[in-house]
Amino acid sequence: MTNLFDIKGNVTVITGGTGVLGRAIARYLALNGAYVIILGRKESTGAEIVADTREAIAAEKASGSIEFLKTDVMEREVLENNLQYIIENYGRVDTLLNAAGGNMPGAVINPDKTFFDLDPSQFRRVLDLNLTGTVIPTQVFLKPMVEQSKGVIINFSSMAAFRPLTRVCGYAAAKAGISNFTAYLATECAKKFGEGIRVNAIAPGFFITEQNRSLLTNPDGSYTERGRDVIRQTPFGRMGEAEELCGTIHYLMSEASRFVTGTVAIVDGGFNAFAM
Repeated sequence: MTNLFDIKGNVTVITGGTGVLGRAIARYLALNGAYVIILGRKESTGAEIVADTREAIAAEKASGSIEFLKTDVMEREVLENNLQYIIENYGRVDTLLNAAGGNMPGAVINPDKTFFDLDPSQFRRVLDLNLTGTVIPTQVFLKPMVEQSKGVIINFSSMAAFRPLTRVCGYAAAKAGISNFTAYLATECAKKFGEGIRVNAIAPGFFITEQNRSLLTNPDGSYTERGRDVIRQTPFGRMGEAEELCGTIHYLMSEASRFVTGTVAIVDGGFNAFAM
């Protein structure tokens, strides 16, 4: 019987691949046989990830590969150059993971501030980075998928798209937009390009990353008040580990989910199901 979860040889592009979550996902996929290309702005971090992952691939005698390309998800020309390189060297694009994103202080409303302190310019930049920074790469990397009548796009939503979390005004608006965009694009692609192209999203719960570390943890590693509040509302009673996203992503990019499109898969230790 065919292994529905086989991703060997899957040409996988990951935007924002140099972050904590992107790094773990890239390593996992490469060790399971995917040809991973991580796109990001930090060349030194990208080189470090590639070196570490290649060492692991060699140690485990895995069939996958990994490399880094510098990019800017807001610059179509740069992304087009990335695509040209990938097509020349790999021949196709099978999966796109839109993991690029972030936040800015001016788009956050702290407890001692009010809505009137929101900086509209930074709010707009957060929307652009997360939402437009998903739309533009999708336009670029969807093209070869349409040509080959097959491909998978996985966007990164968030708990902030489901729950009205305090503080993260701009980020939450952007992630809610990504969930909506995912459903829209899934229908658009299926209707106009066929069932071979699927679009889904993953919504991580709370994972410690470089972006939220100071918000959720103190310098000594203990949880801040906000961190403790997250734990209180998470039935598993802990933060997630980056590797715990990999199984859901593996499923969504494999043939095991070939009748799944337009969904947002929640990986949160029960946070979104919590009720008093």
